[in-house]
Amino acid sequence: MSSHIRTFAIWGSRLLGMAMTGFMALFALDAFDGGPLSDALMKFIVHLIPAAIVGVVVAIAWRYPWAGAIGFGGLAVAYAAMVPNRPDWILVISGPLALVAVLFAISATSGPNPPREVKHVAGHSA
Repeated sequence: MSSHIRTFAIWGSRLLGMAMTGFMALFALDAFDGGPLSDALMKFIVHLIPAAIVGVVVAIAWRYPWAGAIGFGGLAVAYAAMVPNRPDWILVISGPLALVAVLFAISATSGPNPPREVKHVAGHSA
C-alpha cells in the first residue's frame, strides 16, 4: 500500500471522525428555540448524546482502528435503521459515518505504525 494512502487513511479517519462529532454537535443547538433557558439546557444536553457517542468511538478508535471500523460501521447502520423513510438524512449522517468506518478499516489493515526515529540532543541523555 502506498505511504500516501496509508497516511490519508490513518489521519483522514481520525480527522473526519472528529469533524463528524462536531457536525452532529451542531444539531444540539436546535434545543435553543426561544423557550425557558432551563428547559433549553436540558434539551441541549440530551441532543449532545449522539455527538458524545461518536466522540467516544473516535477516542477508542484512535488507539484501536478496528474498533473504529466496527463502531462507525455500526453507528451508520443503526442510524439508517432508525430513519428508513428519510434517505436524505441517511445520506447526510450514515454516509460520512460509513466513510469513516472504511477509512479506519484501511488504517487497521495497513499494518502497525512505523517506529519513530528518536533524535538525541547533544549533551542530554535519553
